[in-house]
Amino acid sequence: MRRALLLFLIFSFLLVGYLVHSVSTLLRLLVEDGSEDAISRGEIPVPNSGLMDARPQLIPKIIHQTYINDSIPARWQEPRQSCLDLHQDYEYKMWTDAKSREFIATEYPWFLETFDSYPEPIQRADVIRYFVLAHFGGVYIDLDDGCSRRLDPLLSYPAWLRKTLPTGISNDVMGSVPQHPFFLRVIDSLQTYNRNWYFPYITVMYSTGPLFLSVMWKQYVNTRPSEENKVRVLMPEEYSKSTWSFFSTHLGNSWHGKDAKLIFWMGRHWVLLTAIGFAVAGVVGLCAWWVYSRVLFLGRPMRHSIARRLSPSRLRARSRKDDYELISRQA
Repeated sequence: MRRALLLFLIFSFLLVGYLVHSVSTLLRLLVEDGSEDAISRGEIPVPNSGLMDARPQLIPKIIHQTYINDSIPARWQEPRQSCLDLHQDYEYKMWTDAKSREFIATEYPWFLETFDSYPEPIQRADVIRYFVLAHFGGVYIDLDDGCSRRLDPLLSYPAWLRKTLPTGISNDVMGSVPQHPFFLRVIDSLQTYNRNWYFPYITVMYSTGPLFLSVMWKQYVNTRPSEENKVRVLMPEEYSKSTWSFFSTHLGNSWHGKDAKLIFWMGRHWVLLTAIGFAVAGVVGLCAWWVYSRVLFLGRPMRHSIARRLSPSRLRARSRKDDYELISRQA
């Protein structure tokens, strides 16, 4: 009994350990605040500051955006134009669906089959921004993000991402030098993470979207990159809603379905769901132990019966009986 219980506990411990290890990066994201690599407001020169002349420009002056075609909806004309007006000396690249596919087919043909296989258009819109930043460098900006000031101070970092609350980072605004090791890691990992998680929202988020990028970022941070290869983090107040922020937010185009509402509800009630999860796990564990113990106890009489039948004394007695019957028949 004690040995069986010990084996059961060891098996349960190994199973739980494997499950925790499988989601360890996601768990670490819950406590990652990005402060270690944050771009502090003290190191960002105010607009028209003379300090800008002393800062190096690492990221090329290119603005990337994506849309289905060149006909930008009216609700995004204003935020898009605000970025163009403030950055007339920047090169502007609009990546339509056709241009995106042509670029992948020409420059990264090994990824074309995966690119075409994505079931959701937003997945292709996600991945093209990673590829163009890795290839050309520059700054990517979603169409529902406007510019509140020039982005020149952000060009002094080899790469940067935006922090989101409560955890993780977003892919709506990003900057990078060409061939930065983080974005090379991102595009190399896309095929590995191309899985169907049954819920469209989760599939998009974890295959190409912000959750995927957050996992890539956390894994990259754990490698302890050198100073020139670091990915800096733009914190929420520097992103928007402050007088010194770089961006302004506008109404976006939601691709979320009904499953997203379920996910958001789960996010609001995560404490309750966690408690329920532990309770269910406990009940399942007890049921598994009950079944295991029943099988163990039911199997014990059968093993004892077999053992008695195969005991040496019984085998010798049976052998003598068989010999006697053989002699009687021969007589």
